Amino acid sequence: MSDPAPDQDPVVALQRALVMLSYLLTRSQAHERLAERAGVSARRSDLWLLMALEGVGGVSRVGDLADHLMVEPSHVTRQIGRLAAEELVARTPDPLDRRARLVAITQHGRTVLGRLQGARQHTLHQALDGFDPRDVAITAEVLNRLTEHVREREAGEG
Repeated sequence: MSDPAPDQDPVVALQRALVMLSYLLTRSQAHERLAERAGVSARRSDLWLLMALEGVGGVSRVGDLADHLMVEPSHVTRQIGRLAAEELVARTPDPLDRRARLVAITQHGRTVLGRLQGARQHTLHQALDGFDPRDVAITAEVLNRLTEHVREREAGEG
């Protein structure tokens, strides 16, 4: 991808770059190749849910996990059912509220997640070959700040 024209709005240039990068990284075919390389059969949405669960300490209520993923609890509930059947997560009663259930990533889930993340990192290492590591670190820092800012704004609007 070429550099944006000097008179191009930087927000427009960023939007185009993010859309293209998102498309390239999240295509079904790309995930299927990634899963095959990792030797697992997890879906793309499974990866996001497992990453989110791991990111909140490995255990969460379904509603809290849905909030974290910014989706409806019913979507997470259905997905948790499928992941539990594959022994990637386990459901247990919440000791603080018997009506609620806790979801925990299992050791098998951690293994699958680790394999998928390892395969994804390998792909990114290949894609970033020749880039200055400092540029990669700065890009990661800026994107993380942008992500956090958008999440905070979305939470404030919800």
